Amino acid sequence: MLSTKEAAALLSRLCTRLGFCLPPDAEARLTQEPPSDVHEFTAAVFIAEGLDPSTADRKVYRQVKAMVEEAFHRSE
Repeated sequence: MLSTKEAAALLSRLCTRLGFCLPPDAEARLTQEPPSDVHEFTAAVFIAEGLDPSTADRKVYRQVKAMVEEAFHRSE
């Protein structure tokens, strides 16, 4: 599980690298109470961005998921 600091850093990287810049309330929620696994966090990012993770562009989905996985591995 990501700490508050790790979640904030991940969301910052997603914004600067992939353009997933979440609304402030969604960013605060994901930072304060980050989902506990890679799939949930990835889906939450897409939903906060107003996208359906099940129909999102697969390449973009994989890029976001890879960054989330990297953050979760670093937090172990």
